[in-house]
Amino acid sequence: MIRRFAQLFTLVAAMVIGAALLAPESAEARREVNISSKYAPGTIVVRTGKRRLYYVTTRGRAISYRVGVGRAGRQWSGATRVKRKYVNPSWVNPYDRKKRVVPPGPRNPLGVRALELAHGQYSIHGTNNPRSIGGAVSLGCIRMYNRDVLDLYGRARVGTRVIVTR
Repeated sequence: MIRRFAQLFTLVAAMVIGAALLAPESAEARREVNISSKYAPGTIVVRTGKRRLYYVTTRGRAISYRVGVGRAGRQWSGATRVKRKYVNPSWVNPYDRKKRVVPPGPRNPLGVRALELAHGQYSIHGTNNPRSIGGAVSLGCIRMYNRDVLDLYGRARVGTRVIVTR
């Protein structure tokens, strides 16, 4: 009886945690907004100071997502492109001398999708720690709620222009 209860509890806990990883923490997580008409449709614009990523849908309009950005000393700015897209990416900590691979799953900090940027050091990716969204928390990558990175992944293509500003 106790064993069955423990199995049921484990199953329910896994379902609740899984749903929490995909759900934005607030209604403000994703919305349509106005943006400068200088950006072409299909462009990704990241404003690190505002902790927002914008996917330009039409001239002057974009979908705005809350994001986590690089810690102090790790933030960068410039223009690049999406080089590759990954489903359920594996991760290697750049500071791990043994270069151990963290497979997809709840311990992987990249979440459910990743868009690798052209210079290869950074990416736009999901996170399995939704509380980190809105902070200066990463090694330079742009973190999104898993639900939001799934949405962006479906919109952005390899070659999409990415502009990062402060």
